[in-house]
Amino acid sequence: MSKKYDLLVLGSGPGGYVAAIRASQLGLKVGVIEKESLGGICLNWGCIPTKALLKSANVFEYISHSEDYGITIKDAKADLGAMVKRSRGVAEGMSKGIQFLFKKNKIDAIMGFGKLAPGKKIEVTAEDGTVETYSADHIIIATGGRSRELPNLPIDNEKIIGYRQAMVLDKLPKKMVVVGSGAIGVEFAYFYNAIGVEVTIVEYLPRIVPVEDEEVSKALERNFKKAGINILTNAEVTNVDTKGKGCKASVKTQKGEEVIECDVVLSAVGISTNLEGIGLEDVGVATDKGKVLVDDYYKTNIPGIYAIGDIVHGPALAHVASAEGIICVEKIAGETPQPLDYTNIPGCTYCSPEVASVGFTEAKAKEAGYDIKVGKFPFSASGKASAAGAKDGFVKLIFDAKYGELLGAHMIGNNVTEMIAEIVTARKLETTGHEIIKAVHPHPTMSEAVMEAAAAAYDEVIHI
Repeated sequence: MSKKYDLLVLGSGPGGYVAAIRASQLGLKVGVIEKESLGGICLNWGCIPTKALLKSANVFEYISHSEDYGITIKDAKADLGAMVKRSRGVAEGMSKGIQFLFKKNKIDAIMGFGKLAPGKKIEVTAEDGTVETYSADHIIIATGGRSRELPNLPIDNEKIIGYRQAMVLDKLPKKMVVVGSGAIGVEFAYFYNAIGVEVTIVEYLPRIVPVEDEEVSKALERNFKKAGINILTNAEVTNVDTKGKGCKASVKTQKGEEVIECDVVLSAVGISTNLEGIGLEDVGVATDKGKVLVDDYYKTNIPGIYAIGDIVHGPALAHVASAEGIICVEKIAGETPQPLDYTNIPGCTYCSPEVASVGFTEAKAKEAGYDIKVGKFPFSASGKASAAGAKDGFVKLIFDAKYGELLGAHMIGNNVTEMIAEIVTARKLETTGHEIIKAVHPHPTMSEAVMEAAAAAYDEVIHI
């Protein structure tokens, strides 16, 4: 006899586990099915362990430049094995934290591979091959994504790797080619370059971090080149010869074919959704181009079945999946949540300098027909940035000239991933440029740059 729940969640990443906890708070009896580790990719192989590695690189950089701060340290060495061990420890701690939250909220963790079956059921195959069937009034699919594989870059987990292998390499390569310069690509490029690897980034589009504002892309490229990272834009890896000791990556550039010899190639060209083998066809859930089709409250075409996170439309980001999960279960529980505003989702990239943005880029605002005011404040004019030895970067704000609406924000510099939340909140509250100028910011802080950038847009800036 199958065990019955109010809600079953397939997948325990930042979409699934957050949805489960919110549903439990709202009085639903919840079970979560997970094939690997609680917390999903984000906690175990994504957001969290990568940030742990990046922190190690950060600390090593500080030590390497300690004399800039009046401190002499000799013979500092980067120990990749120890960095990886720390990163895995952080991930394990976070996954245990989810176990605790499940117990606290009386959520059942069901370990195994789940497959949808007709009649709002999920068949779960455990590691030992035994199959149990569970049923629920409502089912949320939150199976997330994995490294996308290009046909000419088949991942062999040795010489051509995805992000998971990049997190646990057992020895430091001398040379690495990173294919793709989105968040994953530039974060790993920064990490490996910082600990002594010769890194080349190959980007198909005309600039790195191509979704960011053009000025941010150019500033990051300058920083990366200064750090010794080789960058090839308008370029494509056509083939990787893995015979012999290392790799030979053939790269098609505007100047012709180039062959780069390296030890390892990291494929960081985005993600593919995990939709295979989970029974979507068996129950008739509609998909399009690798995404499940849903409404504003994440209902699929099949009553009682919902989908959230990387497998639906919208940016494939952990915080988006969490927000979708909360909206979805609040609607299931009879609340009246507002649909998610996808125009106010922040994006963060945790290389050094960090990159953060939300809303329209300058180009997109003009394309949309806005008459705009743009204010920019460089960290070179910030007292806190000077004191911290972090003068690279800027804050750029874009306003609608007619009504003063804050259309977008683009930041590059130290700690900007923490600063972007101010802008998200300001946009949510429909704050105008003058309200930001008049909101007194503490001195000395990096966040003053937000107030100063707003003032710059209205020709009221003080410190430049």
